[in-house]
Amino acid sequence: MADIANRYKENVEGSYFVDNQCIDCDLCRETAPDNFTRSDDGGYSYVYKQPASPDEAARCKEAMEGCPVEAIGNTPA
Repeated sequence: MADIANRYKENVEGSYFVDNQCIDCDLCRETAPDNFTRSDDGGYSYVYKQPASPDEAARCKEAMEGCPVEAIGNTPA
């Protein structure tokens, strides 16, 4: 389970985040490309845009549920 205390600083403020367990597998970026991107320097993903529509929210949830190391978290507002 993702830990908010270990979230990457690049994550934009909001409910979804990626923590330091990310293995850079690309699943979240493929599932929700409008919300997740890659840190080329660090070799990990992070949330660059919080979901702004029901479709984006569904894709972020799908990415979170599919993350093989549970590095994506969601803290309801």
